[in-house]
Amino acid sequence: MAKEKWGMVVDVDKCTGCQACVVACQSENNIPINTKEHFNQRRPIQWIRIERYWEGEFPNVKARFIPMMCQQCDNAPCEPVCPVYATYHNNQGLNVQVYNRCIGTRFCANACPYTVRSFNFWEPSWPNSLKNQLNPDVTIRSRGIMEKCTFCVQRIQRTKRVAERDGTTRDDSTRELNPACVNACPTNSLVFGDVNDPESKVSEMKSDAQDGRGYELLEHLGVGSNVTYLKKIDEDAKVSSHEHH
Repeated sequence: MAKEKWGMVVDVDKCTGCQACVVACQSENNIPINTKEHFNQRRPIQWIRIERYWEGEFPNVKARFIPMMCQQCDNAPCEPVCPVYATYHNNQGLNVQVYNRCIGTRFCANACPYTVRSFNFWEPSWPNSLKNQLNPDVTIRSRGIMEKCTFCVQRIQRTKRVAERDGTTRDDSTRELNPACVNACPTNSLVFGDVNDPESKVSEMKSDAQDGRGYELLEHLGVGSNVTYLKKIDEDAKVSSHEHH
């Protein structure tokens, strides 16, 4: 067993669809600015998105929101199809993307059942007023590169380096370790941590999810997702939110 295995719990009951996680992810990971042109061509780049769907029948219909990011699958279908081994699973439970190895075949995007991989169709550019906000810890991907969420691996690695430098124990509850989306969520609907640590909050929530509230998206595919969702709690709804896969 690996020393650490990073995972996430998403409480759909708390998500308000505010998209703070989307903006935080874009800023943290130097994601190119999505213009109207990109959306019209169905080519925006988003490492995390808020899926909106409707539940119930008119007039008792309700809007539901569900954050969607890379599920860091243990049996990731994107990995065996890559001809240059640009995407692989490391020993910490992360599906890693090696940008300087990617040749842009987009096989991985075709294989991903969650549609969470983005292909960079254009060379990214930012206005001069925004260039100083780019994160120096994250590579700026060029045109022709497949990119996706990696649970902000740069934050994980930096936290490790600081702990080793200072001779201290890494605290898995710190904001420095959490991905940008987790820190930005105003309702704490995203929880991140080491699922191999029985004392971590994410491990406790995964254990509590066994009571029937927890589920994995497209669980029948057997991809071994490292993201657990907690279904919506709504006594008035006749349809359970976890049925939306």
